[in-house]
Amino acid sequence: MAKNSLPSQADRMDGWMDRRWHLSADQVEVAATELEFALMRTFEGFGRWQSECLAGVSNVTATGPENALLHVIRMNDRPKTMRDLTRLLNREDVPNIQYSLRKLIGAGLVVREGAGRSGVTYLVTDEGARVTEDYGLLRRKLLIAAVRTLPGFAERLEEAAATLTVLSGIYEEAARVAATHRR
Repeated sequence: MAKNSLPSQADRMDGWMDRRWHLSADQVEVAATELEFALMRTFEGFGRWQSECLAGVSNVTATGPENALLHVIRMNDRPKTMRDLTRLLNREDVPNIQYSLRKLIGAGLVVREGAGRSGVTYLVTDEGARVTEDYGLLRRKLLIAAVRTLPGFAERLEEAAATLTVLSGIYEEAARVAATHRR
């Protein structure tokens, strides 16, 4: 460890905590398992943040994934097809997405346009645009302001996003291989 640098979490724990179990028998597995648990906790915290931030700017009760769906529909202020939505959200659960769309439509935030399977698109209503704008303002005030107080954190976020993008591809390929070679 370099002089004047803080020990890593692994350095602090290795002397007194056994982090090996059925998912993590060696250091690479420990690191992967620790990351997976961090991702799960982050995902759940992110979902709570999204729900609370949305509740702070509207009377709509929505889950984190429903909130993400709303913002993806608003992305670039252009309509999205179901195919766009599944691709952008990296989801295959079309019935769950359709349920969420019905909730957002019922709340007056999204509208469905067109007919048939390939002609249907979704876009935000004026109310949906207002809510997503207000959400963005509250997000800047609470979340982004906190991030800005941490020196060098924007760069760390960029690195984390790039790492997660690579990891997403690794998980996708591993899932394809696991599905292909199922017993």
